[in-house]
Formats: sequence, C-alpha cells, structure tokens
Amino acid sequence: MKLSVLARETAGARLVGGDAEIKGLRFDSRITENGDLFFCYRGTHSDSHAYAAEAERRGAVAIVCEREVDVNLPQLIVSDGREAMARIAAGFYGHPEKKLSIVGVTGTNGKTTVSQMLYRILECDGRRAGVIGTLGGKFPSAEIAPTLTTPDSVFLFSLLADMVRAKTEIAVMEVSAHALALKKEIPICYDTAVFTNLTQDHLDFFGDMQSYGAAKKSLFTPQRCRFAVINSDDPFSRELIGKVPYISYGLDAPSDSFALIRREEIGGTRALLNLNDELCDAEICLTGRHNVYNALAAATAARRYGVGAEAIAAGLKSTRVDGRLERVARHRGAEIVVDFAHTPDGLEKSLLALKEYCTGRLIVLFGCGGNRDREKRPLMGATAARLADFAVLTSDNPRFEEPLSIISEIERGFRAVSRNYTIVEERERATEYAIGMLREGDILLVAGKGGEREQEIMGIKYGYSDKTVIENILGKLQ
Repeated sequence: MKLSVLARETAGARLVGGDAEIKGLRFDSRITENGDLFFCYRGTHSDSHAYAAEAERRGAVAIVCEREVDVNLPQLIVSDGREAMARIAAGFYGHPEKKLSIVGVTGTNGKTTVSQMLYRILECDGRRAGVIGTLGGKFPSAEIAPTLTTPDSVFLFSLLADMVRAKTEIAVMEVSAHALALKKEIPICYDTAVFTNLTQDHLDFFGDMQSYGAAKKSLFTPQRCRFAVINSDDPFSRELIGKVPYISYGLDAPSDSFALIRREEIGGTRALLNLNDELCDAEICLTGRHNVYNALAAATAARRYGVGAEAIAAGLKSTRVDGRLERVARHRGAEIVVDFAHTPDGLEKSLLALKEYCTGRLIVLFGCGGNRDREKRPLMGATAARLADFAVLTSDNPRFEEPLSIISEIERGFRAVSRNYTIVEERERATEYAIGMLREGDILLVAGKGGEREQEIMGIKYGYSDKTVIENILGKLQ
C-alpha cells in the first residue's frame, strides 16, 4: 500500500521526500524489516525518533514522525505519532473495526471476567465471537497468546483483521485506561461500551484520579461508542450518562438489570437475573458478590444482541476465568485460592468474598508491582490487615525496584492496623511458608498475579505461575 494513501488516514499529515510502497508496520527498530513503515513518537520513557536511523539501516522504506528526522527516506510528519499509528494501522489492515460489532469493556476491575463471560454467552448462543484481553485472544479456530490488556495498535488491528477473515461477528475487547490515554484503539467506534467500576489504580501514569477517570470517560461519547452498559452502583457512573443511549445494571441502586441472590457458596453463586424484565436463572461458577456484578454486565450486554436467557445461563455456568478467585487446591482441609487482585478495591472484594465461607483463618499472600502506583501500596496493606487474619507480604513483579523497598511500603499500611504478618521476600518461598501454616477450615488467598505466567525482575521476565508453584509445593508434601 502506498504511503500517500495511508497518509489520508490521519488529518493534517504532511508528506515530504516522496512516496513509498509499504509492506509492513513497525514501531520497534530492532525488528524492522525491508519494506516497513517505521513509527516515531515521544514515549513515556523514551523518544523513538532516536531510532529512525537504525530502522532505515534495517530496511524501513518510510518514517512516520512528529518532527523531521535525519534519514534519507520519505517522511510523514504528524502531530501525534501514537494516534497516527493507530489510524494508519486501521487503514493498512482494511479497517476491520468497521466490519465487526465490537464490545469494549472498561473499568478498574472486572474487565477480564466480564469479557470472558460475554464471550462464552455469545458462543453458547451460536454466534461467531472473538475476545481480546489480558488472557490473550480467541476467535473461531484461533487462539493468541497474552500480550497486554489492550494490544499495541499494529497488533490490535491485524488481530481484528484476522477475526474478519475468520467471519467473526462480534468481538469483545478489554479497553484499558492506558490504551485510551495513548490512543491505541482510537479509530474504533464501539457498538457497545461496558463500564464496570472506577477505583484507585495506575496513578503512577495518570497522576490523579481525575485524570484516570477522564481517560475512562472518553470512551462514553458519541464518537467512541453507540450504546453503553453502566454500573449504576458505582458513583463514577454519573459522569458517564447523558452522552449516548445506555442501560444500567446493579444490585443496590435502581437499575434496568438487577439480581436476586439465592445462594452463595465458595464455588459460586445462584442468582435470578432480571434483565430489563427478562428473567434468567443463573449459576455463576465464580466466587463473590463482585462476580454477580460481572455477570450482570455481561448478560445485559448480551441482551443488546438478542441473546436469550437460556444461552446467558449456559454461558455464565460454563465461564471459568484463569486466576480470578480460582480455587486451585485443598490441603489439610484448607482451601487455596489464586486471584489477580492487585488494587485496594480488588483485594477488598476478594477477601470479603472469601471471608463469608471461612470457618478458620483467612490468610492472604500478596505484594505490589514495581514502577507502578506507589500510593496504593500502604492502602493494600491496610486492607489486608483489616480483613485477613494473617498476611505473608512478598514480591510480585518488582521490575526495576528493590522488592524489600516495595514490601516496606505495604508494611507501613499493614502495621497501622495489625501486626499479624510476616515478610518472605521470594514469592515461591513465601507460598511454601503460607501453605505450611494451613489447617482445617483455613482459606489461603494468593493474590496479585492471578493467571500470569511470568515474573518481571530487573527488566527480565522469568517463567512463574502461582498455580504451578502451589501444585509443585503440594506435590512435595504428599
């Protein structure tokens, strides 16, 4: 495809130095190949304009940049390199976003579970559905390994194009606040946008909750979505209504969709869902009240596509979400549960859910990610101290920080409430210690990583899975 044709995708672009035939798109100079168009933009940690010359040496035939660079290639000068990359990627792959019904799910917590529930509901209704998010991508006859919650623009639109070729009808997609702020998916006008909740997270990037909320809010405009599904029990919902048609769900505030909880157990919840006056008797095989919210969000979105109660019930009953309040083992009469909870609100919801079924001690093992929102660390410590009987503070993904430094910030919040904790820096040893404590009636929550299969330390990603570690430790004890 000609660069001059792709230039039409982004308003105000200026082409200098001639034209070029584009065979591929790259934003990493190290993997640039012959025929590629290389994108430059000012990033959060570096400026990729510095790598334009390397991209030229590796075979790039043109550059998209925010200022002219010193290369002997055609250059497309744009005001925002990230936005241009998303818009050009959409055009390069034939605008797949216009050929699919796309459901975008956003919120601090619950994006993955809601997306997986809706995907399964659509499958049970016989729809050709796809899903993109933290657990990777799936669509008819294909499965893609996880990358980011919302993939980079080039991969995202190539994946959507693959879905179109596979005759996918509806794509369900997790939309992170980072993706919205960085305009990764800006060409997409979502057929339906689902809001789960807004609680503290990512303040390392956004600085304050107002900016974080503004990123989420940007999705709920006529330019970005046609219809919204909104959690009426979350105070931030008031910021979202009025711009696009919407339907609400909730358990406390008056809502279009709501639920009557009939039975709650550690293995799941039985509830009667009232979906805008259509009743659905649902068995939700995920623990906790927050998963009733997730089920309501997914079911309400499904009704927009004409899915009936039978398929909704079948989809919810068959949904299993890797590492989301997942019971993974029993040991000495105690339950061991793995969860992704990595925010104060997420940890609180998970601990409250498990506390309902705990006849012994509720023990939690967790840490916090490095080079991320530091303000939430003492808050998570205080939350754990308030709700758990004992905690093992450990490492998560320390990235470029010292693990003990992160743990000490968690400890500060914990010690203000309770002294019932210990510190074991290395996560595998911490897990072994926590399992060794267990006795009849206890519940151990291993929180923070969920279904992640890596641990990032000093820029290197090592293979690590909480579930595998637990399995190995129990194997040695048998």
